Amino acid sequence: MKILTVLLTVAIAVVFIGTAMAVPPGKTVEFTDGAMGKVIFDGKVHADKGLKCNDCHTKIWPMKKGTKMTMADMNGGKFCGTCHNGTKAFATKDSKNCGKCHKK
Repeated sequence: MKILTVLLTVAIAVVFIGTAMAVPPGKTVEFTDGAMGKVIFDGKVHADKGLKCNDCHTKIWPMKKGTKMTMADMNGGKFCGTCHNGTKAFATKDSKNCGKCHKK
């Protein structure tokens, strides 16, 4: 019984850790990119489109602070590029969209 309680506690913690580490609506996280300027991710913008934190965490984004991502990754369909592919959302590959995320 004790083992079952411990396993259940761990399972619950794993389920809720994505919510704890994601950027909730009303909060932002800033990524720095020396060449193109910083990117400020606003959880509210995505929530307003009907997305929930666990739509990306942990399905698309690993839950690890400091995860490195590149435009090549995104253009290859990873990270933001999973949805920002020109079909579901504006494409990361299209240079006219750079200013939608990157701010000098």
